[in-house]
Amino acid sequence: MTLRTICLHGPESTGKSTMAPRLAKQFDSVCVAEFGRTYCERYGTDLTMADLVVIAHTQDMKARKAVDAGAHPVILDTDPLMSAVWADMMFGRRDPWFARWDNVADLYLLFDIDLPWQPDGTRLFGNRAARQRFFDLSKRELERRGVRWALVSGEGSRRYLNALDAIHAAG
Repeated sequence: MTLRTICLHGPESTGKSTMAPRLAKQFDSVCVAEFGRTYCERYGTDLTMADLVVIAHTQDMKARKAVDAGAHPVILDTDPLMSAVWADMMFGRRDPWFARWDNVADLYLLFDIDLPWQPDGTRLFGNRAARQRFFDLSKRELERRGVRWALVSGEGSRRYLNALDAIHAAG
């Protein structure tokens, strides 16, 4: 199977935004950065459900544009599945838009919470219980959707090599 898209998935402060451009460089491809971070830096983190839908929809449009441009695999720093998990974390419910969205990636890399949480002004869920809940919801979403995924753990270069191993094993 040719991987057109690889999405980095999981709670905040697990190394996704650091890993995404590195993987894109490895595969001589492109990375679609996390739009939610840009949005929160501009408008703050007091998000509404409508904000999460805007973030998810914009992220999806950027991903579709990158895929249509032809470079593969496109590395996605996140996608609407993660925005749906944010809705679960923040509100305990989701907008119906998330159930209708179906542009899932060919492979998801679920990033483990084995790295220390780093506050950066946009992150919200840093205590141990919240991080575990966020991770569990992230994993449950992948299982619920029935998508292809692999867990990525480890620190530093080990985490990067584990991500590469997961990608190579997937195809």
